[in-house]
Amino acid sequence: MTGALLAGLWAGYGIAVPVGAIGALLVGLAARAGWRVASAAALGVATADGVYAALAVLGGQGLVEILEPVSTPLRWAAVAVLLVIAARTARAARRSAGTSPSVLAASPSRAYLALLGLTLLNPATVVYFAALVLGGRVAHPGSATLFVLAAFLASASWQLLLATGGSVLGRLLTTPGARLATALLASALIAGLALRLLFQ
Repeated sequence: MTGALLAGLWAGYGIAVPVGAIGALLVGLAARAGWRVASAAALGVATADGVYAALAVLGGQGLVEILEPVSTPLRWAAVAVLLVIAARTARAARRSAGTSPSVLAASPSRAYLALLGLTLLNPATVVYFAALVLGGRVAHPGSATLFVLAAFLASASWQLLLATGGSVLGRLLTTPGARLATALLASALIAGLALRLLFQ
């Protein structure tokens, strides 16, 4: 059981810690919309990681084989969504001189659902978890449950740390010009990371 717990924590941090487009989006959202909205978005990301960890434990290699043929269209969809978010965030920031929050920041529930959906578009996550499960043979039902829970908690703790850091940054950068700069920087980062995802 301890092995499944440690494996789940390791897997959760392994997928969450490398800051990609989702991490940049989360930090930018926190800087502009505050911790309440960003923490809901962070839990959306962690929920997607938990769902994929559960699917990998339940489906293993069969799930990898199902997702492999559609991985390219899913990646294109994720890139398209990220580019739209980047463009809309930059446009809203310029229109309001940086005082408006992100287009995802209407409510915590909207931020949760948006980041959950966006993270679910990433088939690499389920392939990652499936590879770990197949390699580690997390087969016992109790071990599998503990693995999934630990992966979710690890991802959630990291995403909430990003949300907290972003909201602290947002409080430090209170002038309209600083908010405009952070919104445009976040948009540029999201667009750049989306393009990198496209060419992977």
